[in-house]
Amino acid sequence: MIALPAAVRDRIVEAATEGAPEEVCGVLGGEFGADWSRVRSAYRATNVADEPRRRYRIDPEESLELFERIEDRDEAIVGFYHSHPRGPAEPSPVDREAAAWPDRSYLLVSLEPDAEVSSWRWRDGAFEREVLALE
Repeated sequence: MIALPAAVRDRIVEAATEGAPEEVCGVLGGEFGADWSRVRSAYRATNVADEPRRRYRIDPEESLELFERIEDRDEAIVGFYHSHPRGPAEPSPVDREAAAWPDRSYLLVSLEPDAEVSSWRWRDGAFEREVLALE
């Protein structure tokens, strides 16, 4: 399960809408547990993918900066978020290939037909849909 404040969800959806037709991405900070997480903050990152309309990639240096900001707030890295401007709110084959943080959450935002947010936890080389509780 992942708990997500409605205000953070709204900011992520707004960023996804503004960034379309490219995918937007970022890092989630908060409390982390192997079976649960609570998001406290979301940090938008620049999508530096070679095809930003089809995939996302966070620059490694920017990742480190965001990780440090999260740690400076005494938070843990809960996971990541990105949008699918023209696809469903579920992991794509590209997302499955790129996932690298075990037990972390991957929040996905679909914009079509309406904004939808879902969360998936990366375990044992596969995504498992997790309960998303809005706070």
